[in-house]
Amino acid sequence: MFSDNSEDIAQNKLLLLYIIKTSPKNFTKNELSEFILGKGYINYFQYQQYLSELIEGDFIKTIPEDDINIYKILEKGEKTLELFENKIPDKTKEELMIEFNLQKNILKRETQIKADIFKKESNQYNVNLKLVENEAILFSLYLEVPSIEQAEYICNLWKQNPNEIYQKIINIFIDED
Repeated sequence: MFSDNSEDIAQNKLLLLYIIKTSPKNFTKNELSEFILGKGYINYFQYQQYLSELIEGDFIKTIPEDDINIYKILEKGEKTLELFENKIPDKTKEELMIEFNLQKNILKRETQIKADIFKKESNQYNVNLKLVENEAILFSLYLEVPSIEQAEYICNLWKQNPNEIYQKIINIFIDED
């Protein structure tokens, strides 16, 4: 019984390392918790314990990124995963790869269509709409609007219909009528 329990513990810790390493998304504590619990891989108390032990053992750590803390796997975690990844069931890894491929597609689309809001000192807002491909800016448009509501509306509209809006703007400039 004890060995089964120890094996389950090791497998669950390896699973956490695997998820942190292979996910295209950098997880915050809450996001990782929601992901793990949502999939039903580990219960909440085990998750908290294993995560704490992985941090204390220098397998993972949190690092600041864009005003939030995200999890990163450390060299010790990488080596451990390399040696024992085969202990994670293939079915679980396949499930995760499907999920992570979906995330990659979503992240790729989000990085190509950008909309940022900047508050100006005069209670005005600048909106910057961009199309980016392979880190090269294809299109960028700055607009000044009087309210945050308008700025958010424009950003949402841009994210929903970037191709249509871009084409309309281009047509304005090249229309020969």
